[in-house]
Amino acid sequence: MQLLLVEDDAVLADGIARNLSAQGYEVDVVRNGSDADAMLQRREIGAVVMDIGIPGLDGFEVVRRMRARGNHTPVLLLTARDAVADRVFGLEIGADDYLVKPFATAELVARVKALVRRGGGRDASIEIGALKLDAAARRATVHGMPIDLSAREWAILEYLLRNTGRVVSKQQIIDAILPWGEEVTLNAVEVYLSRIRSKLADAGVAIRTVRGFGYMLDIGT
Repeated sequence: MQLLLVEDDAVLADGIARNLSAQGYEVDVVRNGSDADAMLQRREIGAVVMDIGIPGLDGFEVVRRMRARGNHTPVLLLTARDAVADRVFGLEIGADDYLVKPFATAELVARVKALVRRGGGRDASIEIGALKLDAAARRATVHGMPIDLSAREWAILEYLLRNTGRVVSKQQIIDAILPWGEEVTLNAVEVYLSRIRSKLADAGVAIRTVRGFGYMLDIGT
């Protein structure tokens, strides 16, 4: 099981990583929110342990971007902030659990194990119509035949699939698929969607334009 630890305190990060590794987890450590956000778009992660007060993107923003992309990886937030409002805000934007510093290592390990158990039911593959997307293998097929997608086309299609039946705006798509610091225009999103539509012509699904609001992936022709 691969875990992502996001903590800028090197001593604390080392201690947490060693304790989690002793439980059989593989732990990747990054020091800032921008690197965490980028890694979460490239790698399949079992759970995230993340300090809120990290450099660059803070922990709240990383979680917000994850959930906007349709990424439901369990997240445990770490913080020195003990205010109820902060804890409530973190949970409301999509975090699964919250641990206030200082904490006992045994409690952190127990909470991570609980998150991993709860997150284990998430499907690695998504199917709608004749379209199947294998998130772990980064492979999409229509009627069993692979379709060629660029990295951004893949990210947009996965986001739409994980939000099937929901209308999403161009800006939501941009926020969901792009690492921090990159830019793409709203017109570019239209180009990517046009390419994806052509590749899904025989899939029995449609990316519908909802004028004035955005796009929705649904069963149709």
